[in-house]
Amino acid sequence: MHDESTEPPTRPNHKSLSFKTKLAYGAGDAGAGITATLLAFSFLIFLTNVANLRPALAGTVLLIGKVWDAVNDPIIGYLSDRTRSRWGRRHSWMLVASIPFGVFFFLYWIVPTFSEDPGLNQWGRFIYYTIISIIFNAVSSAVTLPYTALTPELSRDYDERTSLTSYRFLFSIGGSILALALGQFFAMQFPDDSIAQYLSLGGVCAVLSVLPIYWCVWGTTDPTAFDPRQRAASPGSELDLRPSGSIWVQFKDVLQSRPFWYVIGIYLCSWLSFQLTAAIIPYYAVSYMEMDSYFSVALVVQGTAMLALVFWNWISYKYGRKRAYFAGMMGWIVAQILLFFLPSDRVDLLYILCALAGLGVSTAYLIPWSMLTDVTDLDELNTGEQRQGTFYALMVFLQKTGLALGIWFAGIILELSGFVESLPGEPIPPQPESALFAIRLVVGPLPALLLMIGLLLMYHYPVTRELQETVILRLRERRESLAQAKNPQSGD
Repeated sequence: MHDESTEPPTRPNHKSLSFKTKLAYGAGDAGAGITATLLAFSFLIFLTNVANLRPALAGTVLLIGKVWDAVNDPIIGYLSDRTRSRWGRRHSWMLVASIPFGVFFFLYWIVPTFSEDPGLNQWGRFIYYTIISIIFNAVSSAVTLPYTALTPELSRDYDERTSLTSYRFLFSIGGSILALALGQFFAMQFPDDSIAQYLSLGGVCAVLSVLPIYWCVWGTTDPTAFDPRQRAASPGSELDLRPSGSIWVQFKDVLQSRPFWYVIGIYLCSWLSFQLTAAIIPYYAVSYMEMDSYFSVALVVQGTAMLALVFWNWISYKYGRKRAYFAGMMGWIVAQILLFFLPSDRVDLLYILCALAGLGVSTAYLIPWSMLTDVTDLDELNTGEQRQGTFYALMVFLQKTGLALGIWFAGIILELSGFVESLPGEPIPPQPESALFAIRLVVGPLPALLLMIGLLLMYHYPVTRELQETVILRLRERRESLAQAKNPQSGD
């Protein structure tokens, strides 16, 4: 493992962000945490056990939505980099897309009836959920991509960016815990009516997902906001560092960054593991462990992940991101493997393994996103352009494409294993041994293998803390030099 200093080197002078600003920034990811968690844990099982779609069709809904999501992400990232608005190039996108974001999330959880014929009705629902998925993913990208690109613009300090990321995911995981707690509440309120359960959950969470976006917009200051009545407040901030060239030129240049590919690989391995587990663990809990609800299992994972964020943030500051990531992943790998061997009557051990996995999930939230800010700084030093939106868009593009294929593959495995889908409003039918084995396989060994690949990539990641501090110092010197050359009188 490449060594990282246990004591952070001296940093260039910078203005620290206030607690109020960090809190507002973190709140911006609460809505994404709510919606992404419910879609990850609940949408596949909702489609098969409530909307009565075959697993292959359900997986295809997720595949199409995610692939379209991956396609529109780079476009939105590129456009947000070049947007000029009095609200800021990031904030303006968040404001416009926030209401559609909530509306189309709610439409996910409606079970429409198109025909008395079961076959036609199933295909009608397949088309309906596919269209909703395409539109929701587009407006979701319009909110989340500009939001994530705010991180390197709000601070240039190595540790403060990690701190910002921890605030972000504190709210993200907090939102996910709230969503899962509401899921458990509505499961208890409507134990015999799964349609009412999901519809109520979707409606409440749609409202809760929109409100924090406004807190974020009005509680943070976008340094790239354009206001002709004001002069730039800091040296070099009036310099135009917008990317030049076409969108395809930008993508080609970004893909030539070697550190970027390491971050992509690390992020994809950890999140594909998480998404596969999240999609299948409801089947594992309900069909294999014979539990009444899966929300409590998901709550343990996300609750442990949130509580561990502060711990991993401190470990990252003290010992470096690599050591923090390795420590979290080792426990997660063990938990995934043991899920495959867990007896179906040991619900107590299931909760323990979920807590152990949650410790690793916490590092997957924190570390890769903070690493991406290092990559965008290194690119700016090499090119003289700020392309945060393009980097973030391509990262999400590759991540979502991989996740889409992974979850679609999980749906295909369920169908080939003989999984029996439910009729709307009917009890969940018993599953054959072949389906139970497939569920255990996708929940255990497969995610563990991906996590091991991610560890190997992290071991060889080339950007250390010392290199990043040097990059920040050189960027500051360049900006001050360019600002002085542009306005010589400013140094008098």
